[in-house]
Amino acid sequence: MNKILVSASVLSADFLHLADDVARVCQAGADQLHVDIMDGHYVPNLSFGGPLLKAFAKVSPVPLDVHFMVTNPMDYVDLCRQCNVKTMTVHPEVVVHLDKALAQIREAGMEAGVALNPATPPEVLEYVADKIDFALVMSVNPGFSGQKFISSAVKKIAKLRAMLGDKVRIGIDGGVTAQTAPQCLKAGADVLIAATAIFGQQDYAQAIKALRG
Repeated sequence: MNKILVSASVLSADFLHLADDVARVCQAGADQLHVDIMDGHYVPNLSFGGPLLKAFAKVSPVPLDVHFMVTNPMDYVDLCRQCNVKTMTVHPEVVVHLDKALAQIREAGMEAGVALNPATPPEVLEYVADKIDFALVMSVNPGFSGQKFISSAVKKIAKLRAMLGDKVRIGIDGGVTAQTAPQCLKAGADVLIAATAIFGQQDYAQAIKALRG
């Protein structure tokens, strides 16, 4: 079993004090910083762009885990490489040739991730299982933090773990709290991505500890 990682999603951080919040959450025990890049097209929201990703790279003492919710994610491979991003995650719906895209991410020196929306079946990964390092299960429809956890994601995690074995990390993103995390971990998740459950609390260290269980 892989070590359980907590990836703090800065989508719920204080945008007026991002550097301070990043420092606080990393000191509190976050293993990674999760950065959602949204373009207002693939998802109905805008978030961070290249300049902020570069800023996160400068101030974060922990690895960056970047999730692209955009129509043209492969245009950002070089940017991620420049920012020393650990994991670059894309959605299969917007990548014409997923196999090629994952190879391109790996060739740039990053871990290749694929995000599965609530209605996207795990079988999408069957023929690229040897090309991925990270499978991200969305337990909300992507675009906004603070949404209710979609419980069918737990079954999807279990299917992915059976399909992918222990070599691929499986993350859960959306409505992850101290109440929903245990069932995700039991099903086989080993990366907990949390936004409101961390940044919405006064004590980040206690929030992260509660997620780990």
